[in-house]
Amino acid sequence: MKNIKLFDPNIGKLEEDAVLDTLYSKFWASGAGTKKTQKFEQKFNKYIGSNECVSVNSGTAALHLALSMCEIKGKEVILPSLSFVSTAHSIIYNGGKPVFVDVDPNTLCIDPKLVKEKINEKTVAILPVHFGGMPANLEQIQKLTKKHKIHLIEDAAHAAGTTYNQKKIGCHGELVCFSFHPVKNLAMPNGGAICINSKKSKQIKKILNSKRWCGISNRNDSKYDVPDIGWNYYLNEFSAAIGIEQLKKLDKMNLIKKKIAKRYSNELNVFQKMPFSKDCSFHIFWIRVKKRDEFRKKMKLDGIETGIHYQPIHKMKYYDTKIKLKITEKASEEIVSLPIHPNLSEIEINKIIKFTNKYA
Repeated sequence: MKNIKLFDPNIGKLEEDAVLDTLYSKFWASGAGTKKTQKFEQKFNKYIGSNECVSVNSGTAALHLALSMCEIKGKEVILPSLSFVSTAHSIIYNGGKPVFVDVDPNTLCIDPKLVKEKINEKTVAILPVHFGGMPANLEQIQKLTKKHKIHLIEDAAHAAGTTYNQKKIGCHGELVCFSFHPVKNLAMPNGGAICINSKKSKQIKKILNSKRWCGISNRNDSKYDVPDIGWNYYLNEFSAAIGIEQLKKLDKMNLIKKKIAKRYSNELNVFQKMPFSKDCSFHIFWIRVKKRDEFRKKMKLDGIETGIHYQPIHKMKYYDTKIKLKITEKASEEIVSLPIHPNLSEIEINKIIKFTNKYA
């Protein structure tokens, strides 16, 4: 039997046709974000229910640009350490200081009670991560942002299709950052988006459109101006074309993953596992095991790929903050991601459950 992949994008004839159509059009990219890129933005914005949407070439670019709108230089942004490094890097890119707090032991999303303790006169924003596709407690976080008049920027890199209070993640915070990658629920070669929810959404979109294309604005034919700094972050047409097709089946694919997660939740005998929630889009399904290296080695020998999401950012050499985050640090030593994707067969799911219970 073939090895069971940790991630595996679901593709078919529609994605193939979309790529070939783009290839033979010979229109492969545009800094101005027209054609398929614009179409994807419009469709994703409608799917989420946000005011406006700007596509970019990665989730990292989305976070960088979103935080560039908040004037964070010399200021502090509160975030969890249990995330991919881009969450913290985006703060550094903009001259800010990451302030790491611990996570809720059940969801591994940022703990609002601990966020409250870290807010001071230097705090400019809170940056929650919807870890593994599980929604963070936005209700409590929004109360804090309103009370202290600070920004809410969401890292929704894992959360395409996640819901919170019956609304899609992406229509709550001021700026919500998504990542589209072959391992993500909405798969692209690479891509990202910023969903905008503000009274000044159209104005913000105009600025972000300029920032994603080297600061270019006021373009008229071949003439343009650059009033401010920008970056080469625009989305290419191939990614947009694939994204349009992936978006059509996103909810269906997420439903399949939820059914797998429900089985894992009911049938895995481990000391802790990701809680099941109908709101979660299950980008990953995590468990915790005491002897992780041994567990992963045995699973690999039986043809089952596993992963680790993530090593804590605050312990990495660049960030090495010397702070102690008890829950994050303990979880990061034991956490293992199991395969969860729409291409898993019933036989493969049974095998994953059987050997996880055997070795955990």
